[in-house]
Amino acid sequence: MSLGRVSGQSSLLRSTVEYCQDRVGKDSIYGVLHRECFRLFPDEMFADLFTDVGRRSVPPMIVAVVMVLQRLEGLSDREAVDRFAFDARWKYAAGGLDFDYPGFVHTVLVDMRARLARSTRPNRVFEAVLEVAHQAGVIGRKRVLDSTPLYDAVATMDTITLVRSAIRGLLAAVDANLAQQLRAVLTSGDDYASAAKPSIDWDDEAARAQLIDSRACDGLAVLAYLDGRELDDSVERASTLLATVLGQDLAADDDGVFRIVRRVAADRVISTVDPQSRHGHKTRARGFDGYKGHIAIDPDSEIITATEVTPGNGGDAEFAAGLLADILPSEAEAEAEAEAEAEAEAEAEAEAEAETRVFGDAAYGAGELLKCLDDNGIHNGVKVQPSPAVKGHFSKDRFGIDLDAMSVTCPAGETVPIRPRAGTRVAGAASFGAACIRCPLRAQCTSASDGRTITVGPHEKHLATARIRQQDPLWKTEYRATRPKVERKIGHLMRRRHGGRRVRVRGTTKIAADFGLLAAAVNLARLATFGITHRAGQWTVAIA
Repeated sequence: MSLGRVSGQSSLLRSTVEYCQDRVGKDSIYGVLHRECFRLFPDEMFADLFTDVGRRSVPPMIVAVVMVLQRLEGLSDREAVDRFAFDARWKYAAGGLDFDYPGFVHTVLVDMRARLARSTRPNRVFEAVLEVAHQAGVIGRKRVLDSTPLYDAVATMDTITLVRSAIRGLLAAVDANLAQQLRAVLTSGDDYASAAKPSIDWDDEAARAQLIDSRACDGLAVLAYLDGRELDDSVERASTLLATVLGQDLAADDDGVFRIVRRVAADRVISTVDPQSRHGHKTRARGFDGYKGHIAIDPDSEIITATEVTPGNGGDAEFAAGLLADILPSEAEAEAEAEAEAEAEAEAEAEAEAETRVFGDAAYGAGELLKCLDDNGIHNGVKVQPSPAVKGHFSKDRFGIDLDAMSVTCPAGETVPIRPRAGTRVAGAASFGAACIRCPLRAQCTSASDGRTITVGPHEKHLATARIRQQDPLWKTEYRATRPKVERKIGHLMRRRHGGRRVRVRGTTKIAADFGLLAAAVNLARLATFGITHRAGQWTVAIA
């Protein structure tokens, strides 16, 4: 398919311009798109997605405008193309098209999303809108981070459904000859032709146990048959998925019978239709199945500066560096700064760094992120949870940890050295041992027979500094005034039924592209309220 282009000519009698220009607000998203769509999303911006020969595509600029309005208004693909066909504002937004400009089928939107997902720049629409915000000078050096659950678009499967679906997927992935050989090693009598559960007496515990064991044996048999063979990519993925679902939920008892284990695997696959979806928890009491959408915003303009989508069981802090890439110095910048000799330049850089601020709730209060911010001279507005008081005993904060002397002093005044622990997640530990036996504070400190042990992490210094820093009243005031702005922005993203919190596609790559498109639409709507316009080769805003 070759690149289609929007005509620059319009009919004076049939154009939507005359009808809409006095009825649509100039600073509405329709007005901004009408004025600037050719600069925001020129057809050439999508040229790499198409070939030089073939049938002409629907002009990509028009498709981009429809996709942005679709995400902003929370419409399905079919609803979006209907809106474009019959709502004059949509054609007005797409450059002032004629009333009778032909519409297109909803699969054009599906095809464009697929082309973008396969490209080297799947988030180019988001990047284009963000570049406008940067050029207009509305994005500063502050960032606020947060995440929100994104519910998957598939049904969560139980263990039997997972195993049968994985076997069925493997049989479908291999060629007919190999499929016949694999079916020969199946012993359960199940042909795996249907997604429906086998017909058994589900109230009979023995029947359920036999079903679980027989399907587990089928799965292991086909994996054993394929072991050592050279497999193509699709078969390799299908066999890996089968091995994963067998290993995460099932284990053989002393009699060699496979049973469902009474635990939940840390990285449990919950659907073979979307193998990247995971069990997640936003809080201890609130679980969900799907993904997490992460954003960074500029709190002054409330423009989203970065997005990321991860499986639902991922931690927030481990993805923070990617969200802050635009304010964290690159390696080249770090080297240049280290080599800078002029005193004036060093002072100017220090002042610039002091203006850079990052805020986040306790989910981002991990040592790695705190160290990254502190090492780069960035104001740390990330909250850190206080050390827990396990079983009502003294919390870790009650102990004096001296990292320079490598020692720990307990509330009773006893000091012991920190012993390094190689090959573990902690950098060292201080064990009080015998000092706890006759200690008058023992009941308040520990119930362990060998006394209290304080573990010291590799980033203990940064965590301790952050806990002290957040006790400052000025720090608290700024945190409370700044961080809630990201909550409001997430509310803007999630307010629609379609494509809000419930994702519309499957897989991290596609969901991330769709989430970025949603962020682009919300950013453009925000810029519209600022009165964004292009004058004399420069983007400017009416409201500073």
